[in-house]
Amino acid sequence: MTMEEEQLRQHDEQMMRKALAEAELAGKEGEIPIGAVIECGGRIIARAHNLTETLCDVTSHAEMQAITSAANMLGGKYLQGCTLYVTVEPCVMCAGAIGWAQVSRLVYGTADEKRGYRRFAPDALHPKCTVTSGVLEDECRSLVQRFFKELRS
Repeated sequence: MTMEEEQLRQHDEQMMRKALAEAELAGKEGEIPIGAVIECGGRIIARAHNLTETLCDVTSHAEMQAITSAANMLGGKYLQGCTLYVTVEPCVMCAGAIGWAQVSRLVYGTADEKRGYRRFAPDALHPKCTVTSGVLEDECRSLVQRFFKELRS
């Protein structure tokens, strides 16, 4: 691994920890613990977590909340030059929104084998979007698994 690759890995982990903090907030609020952070120009411009229960809105996923917030912050609908960090692989709906918003880079923690975009719509993202998966994968997966285990007990 080159020095540049190592620095990017460390930066991705740092940003994913911020997304994990959002996910933990969601879990405390009774939401599925998924968090998202959008970075642009070296600074965080949006932080969000799932709000589907709170808002009684199935579209209120962490990614959707973060995209809306980032677009408002930037004053436009396109998020070119931005990186979206999310703890769980986006669903098809969120991948579509990520594609329409032209997010330049997607970084996610753990795969979603049942509902993830790669299973149902692997081409939903913008063609120029690069994807990095598996960042802090164990932490991201265990947070979701713990939530559902507690929910069922």
